[in-house]
Amino acid sequence: MAMRLNDDTAGDGEMHEINVTPFIDVMLVLLIIFMVAAPLATVDVRVNLPASTSTPQPRPEKPVYLSIKADKQIYIGNDAVSKETLVNALSAQTGGNKETTIFFQADKSVDYATLMAVMDELRAAGYLKIGLMGMETVKR
Repeated sequence: MAMRLNDDTAGDGEMHEINVTPFIDVMLVLLIIFMVAAPLATVDVRVNLPASTSTPQPRPEKPVYLSIKADKQIYIGNDAVSKETLVNALSAQTGGNKETTIFFQADKSVDYATLMAVMDELRAAGYLKIGLMGMETVKR
């Protein structure tokens, strides 16, 4: 047995319920858009980083990323540079400010000699603040 609250038999009475289906549809579409857009907001150079257990440091407002991929190609941000043009590209990126911290990441398959050669180039150019990046691991 059912109970009817609205006695309007003509059926033209107002419905006093909120239909949340369109709201849920909009929220799901926004969720999908943000899930797709979030990875695009980061640096797109894929590097297989080694793990570290140190506590993460806060990021500056406009970080400068220097990356070395497994094929030893050097990138500043998302732009590929050669070893010869590295210092000029870095000066353009930092505005010539040698106090800028350079966030340095290299694939774990890159040999130590290549890593040190790039760091020597940075030191010779006057960039002494280098932040080495790694993957975060969970401490147990």
